[in-house]
Amino acid sequence: MQTRELGKSGLEVSALGLGCMRMSFGDKPVDRQEMISLLHMAVERGITFFDTAEVYGPFTNEELVGEALEPFKRQVVIATKFGWKHGPEKGPHPMFGPDSRPEQIKRVADASLKRLRVEVIDLFYQHRPDPNVPIEDVAGAVKDLIQAGKVKHFGLSESDADMIRRAHAVQPVTALQSEYSIWWRNIEESILPTCEELGIGVVPYSPLGRGYLTGKVDEKTTFDSTDIRSRNPRFTPEAIKANRVVIDLLEKIGAEKGATPAQIALAWLLAQKPWIVPIPGSRKLERLDENIASVDIELTAEDLKEIKNAMSQITVIGDRY
Repeated sequence: MQTRELGKSGLEVSALGLGCMRMSFGDKPVDRQEMISLLHMAVERGITFFDTAEVYGPFTNEELVGEALEPFKRQVVIATKFGWKHGPEKGPHPMFGPDSRPEQIKRVADASLKRLRVEVIDLFYQHRPDPNVPIEDVAGAVKDLIQAGKVKHFGLSESDADMIRRAHAVQPVTALQSEYSIWWRNIEESILPTCEELGIGVVPYSPLGRGYLTGKVDEKTTFDSTDIRSRNPRFTPEAIKANRVVIDLLEKIGAEKGATPAQIALAWLLAQKPWIVPIPGSRKLERLDENIASVDIELTAEDLKEIKNAMSQITVIGDRY
C-alpha cells in the first residue's frame, strides 16, 4: 500500500483510509466479531488510517475500533472526533447540538483515550463547527491536549476557509475532513487552495457519494428507514435516475482501465492532490479489496481532462443533506 503525508504535518498514513462509522452506527446492525475480523484484514492489507468518532453509536464505534486495533497500536493511526453535547435533551439523535467548549473537549479526549485503548489520540478532529465557541478557543484546548501528551494532531471537519486560517494560527491543523467526491466538489473553490497554502491534508468522507458512485444503486433500490439515504434528496428515485449520467462516465473510463466505477471515483480523488486521503467506509471484504485496488489505477492528464469536461456538462440533482 502506498502512503501519503497529510499536508506538511509529518503524519504519514496509507493512501486510502477506512471509515468505520457504519460498522456500528447508522443502519442494519452488524456482527461485532465480523467487523473486528474485517479491521484486522484491513491492517494486513496495508491500511494504517482508521476513522471513528464518539458520536458514532454513540461511543460503541470507538470501543469496537479500540478493541480491534489494540494489537496494532503502534502500526496504525486512529482519528476520532469531539464536538457534541451529551445529555438527556430530546432530539433526533443521542447527542444534541454542537458543544466545543474547552472543558467538554478535554472531557471527551479522556473518555476517547479509554475507549480506543491508546495512550495518545493520533488525530483529534472538531466534528462540526460550534457557533457558540470561537475557533481560537477550540484550537487552544487541543493545543493544551497536545502539550499534555494526550493528542498528537489537530483536525477540523466541514470548516470554511476563514475558520481553518483562524484555527491554524493558534494550533497548526494537520487535516481537514470534508465531503468531497467527483459529484460533490464545493470545497475546490476556496477550501482546497487554503489547505494547500497552509500545508493541511484533506480527508474526503463519502468519497463514493454514500454508495451511489459504485453504480450499484438504481431507481428500484430501497433503503431501510434507519439508512441516512432514505431521507437524502440525492437518493429519491428521480435523482437516482437523473444522476445516472455520472455513473455512465465512470463506467466508460472504467472500461478502458479494467476498473469499476467506484475505483475510478477513488482514483480521481487520489489524482487531485498528493495530500488527499479518502476514507471510504466498508463492511465487506470484497468492497475493501475493490477500494484498495483503486490506489494502483493511474488516471492520465487526458483522463482527468475528459472527466472534468464531462462533469462540467452534468448538473447533479438533489442536495447532499
